[in-house]
Amino acid sequence: MRRYLQIVDRHKASSWLRLANYFLDRIFIQIIFYSVIFLFGILYVLIVGEEIDSERIENDIAINLSFALVYLLFAFSYYYLTERYYGRTIAKFITGTKVISIDGNEPTSKQIIARTFSRAVPFNALSFLGETGWHDSWSETRVINLKNYESEKQAKADINSLGEKEIA
Repeated sequence: MRRYLQIVDRHKASSWLRLANYFLDRIFIQIIFYSVIFLFGILYVLIVGEEIDSERIENDIAINLSFALVYLLFAFSYYYLTERYYGRTIAKFITGTKVISIDGNEPTSKQIIARTFSRAVPFNALSFLGETGWHDSWSETRVINLKNYESEKQAKADINSLGEKEIA
């Protein structure tokens, strides 16, 4: 069980910021995914020498299912890689928010995997109508307003260092 810090909860991102993160991330995932598909189509034409039959793609269930699975894999990879290595997705960079563990540390790989896979739970997005969303609760992480969080941490560090000798 992780030690729970109140400073983390005091600086939780608002529901509106979380909603903005959700929609912005969806837009970025779509842009990146369709760019990759577009490049794949160009490479296919260059290598094979013929166009892709769009009518065949639209009517082939196996191809459509494959696209759906690739999209899900791509979305999971986007969330896992960005949150694991940066603590933030592209949307979180824009909104000034970040994922941290409830103990104030960087989240572990296990926590990020739990966050990522719990996003696939039906109605997970609606769980944010309550106090804390499921993918935050189940992974013991929170999305915080980074600027406010860092300011309070710095203020506490400054107060704790009062009276100590400064070495020039």
